Amino acid sequence: MPKSAAALPPSPAVLDVSPAAAVAATDPDFTPAYWDEACRHLAKRDRVLKKLIPRFGEARLKSRGDAFTTLARSIVGQQISVKAAQAVWDRFALAVGGAPSRLKPGNVQSLPVPQMREAGLSARKTEYLLDLARHFSDGSAQVKRWQQMDDEAIITELVSIRGIGRWTAEMFLIFHLMRPNVMPLDDLGLIKGISLNYFSGEPVSRAEAREVGEAWAPFRSVATWYIWRSLDPLPVEY
Repeated sequence: MPKSAAALPPSPAVLDVSPAAAVAATDPDFTPAYWDEACRHLAKRDRVLKKLIPRFGEARLKSRGDAFTTLARSIVGQQISVKAAQAVWDRFALAVGGAPSRLKPGNVQSLPVPQMREAGLSARKTEYLLDLARHFSDGSAQVKRWQQMDDEAIITELVSIRGIGRWTAEMFLIFHLMRPNVMPLDDLGLIKGISLNYFSGEPVSRAEAREVGEAWAPFRSVATWYIWRSLDPLPVEY
């Protein structure tokens, strides 16, 4: 149940810029090839995840939609719960028209602002979505280049778009590019999950969370996904 985020930089040795990463960007049901290996690694290195991972059976992180749709969903989900974000997204996608997993920037630009607000979007999120659509429509967003860039370079480029901060960029890294080693240390859901699962509910600092995550490398994204699931059975998707 992510709400805001920052991440540790990836290890160059595990940076996923393989053909599989490109498939993840286009196949709406793609599951990363590293998932099973990551689960084995995490179960060996971390006592909490050893018990947590089997609880969710064959559930996996999946790519949902294209780059534009993933970023749009991330903007919609800022600072609200997974359940609330899904409800707003469903109304917004219905208003835009077309497949909810692959919205077209031009259709978003054509949607009257009052209809966007009626879907439950704030005035600020409405502005952000329209600016995002403009970047994709005019070619400012160079999606094809992202596959060959490291995590920090992608974050730097994305945060130049209004409404996309580090959290939104990192959700994009996890859910669209499926980078394996992102740990959103400012994410409220992740911090809460670490608090409950590792510290008996006691408050947790970023430094303490970072220390827990050291055992998760090079698969911090996978561990984060399971910690989110421990708080909310509804899979987190963007």
